[in-house]
Amino acid sequence: MKKLGEIAQKEKPSEIISIGDIVSQNIHTSGFNPQLTVIDYISLRDQIMPKQPEVEKTVHVKNPQGTITEEAIQAIREALASGVHTHIVVEGEEDLLALIAVLYAPENAFVVYGQPHCGIVVIKVSSEKKAEVKRLLNEMKSSKS
Repeated sequence: MKKLGEIAQKEKPSEIISIGDIVSQNIHTSGFNPQLTVIDYISLRDQIMPKQPEVEKTVHVKNPQGTITEEAIQAIREALASGVHTHIVVEGEEDLLALIAVLYAPENAFVVYGQPHCGIVVIKVSSEKKAEVKRLLNEMKSSKS
């Protein structure tokens, strides 16, 4: 979190979006105020996590493991467009929703997610990152067909 603070101070992100329970918990307790938090209250698929701090709005969506549902996409889009500090609580799995957050976040936002047993990953949203995510999502669609 100290390193994230240093990066944020230097880069001045337009907002911070956290994906995952442990990274979101750490971001909140370290004094960051993410605009959007996407969590499922489970870490590493089986460890129940404590509830996150209260925010302005909480939305519940279904997003089964290994998928990206239209319901989850819409919730992320609406939360990012609203500017309201939002928790999206996922029934299922939130991991792939980092892609959707990058796709719909404003440029210069940080999308932060945990890399188990390694630390965190910080993606600075740019037009290049958005294009990369679009290509990846198209490849995922193609492989399902």
